[in-house]
Amino acid sequence: MGWFINNVLYRTVVLGKENIPQAGPVVFAANHISFLDGPVLFAAASRPMHVLIKQEMFKGALGSFLHGIGQLPVNRSGDRKALQRAKSILDQGRSIGILPEGTRGDGTAASVSGGVAWLALNSDAVVVPVAILGTRHSGEGVNHVPRFGRRVVASFGEGLRVQRQPGESGRASMDRAAESIRAALANHVSTTAMRTGVPLPEVPLRELQNNILNSTTSRSAADHH
Repeated sequence: MGWFINNVLYRTVVLGKENIPQAGPVVFAANHISFLDGPVLFAAASRPMHVLIKQEMFKGALGSFLHGIGQLPVNRSGDRKALQRAKSILDQGRSIGILPEGTRGDGTAASVSGGVAWLALNSDAVVVPVAILGTRHSGEGVNHVPRFGRRVVASFGEGLRVQRQPGESGRASMDRAAESIRAALANHVSTTAMRTGVPLPEVPLRELQNNILNSTTSRSAADHH
């Protein structure tokens, strides 16, 4: 299904595959502007992955399908069980996909949830920032279905590792790791947009403020766990 979306329904350009480690645990951290970001990420990577998806999607036939292909439901207000399950997958040398902004917004990675920092700190995983562009344009709502044939970009950036520092508190480690990942993702998204000429969507100020508030709430809940 991912291949069909990327190669038939849309013209997805995949960049930076050389930045994907071919072995060992990996956390793919992508920006989030559209409901298509997860499927595009899943299909563009050269390695299979388990993507953390909001639990509201796991209903009926779609929910059964998502479970069947190994995707992971997560409560965006804080979900220790989902993070522990994701960590166990990383401990097996496999890959996790996460959209750490927590909700669809302008995709600039102005803030990220604590979940991605927790996974990076509690595993030996490489965090690979992924820029997803073109799945939503300015003036299109977050639930808008892009016209078929649109050019979409999935770009994999250089990986990074985050580790706890000696004598550093857990909260300080989380804050530092989250900021390192956020900065790497934001820089990669901005660079990819300039390189490809595919812009991020402009988001109305009120919607952007709500998205930041939601992401902050999710990050606080993850920090608590």
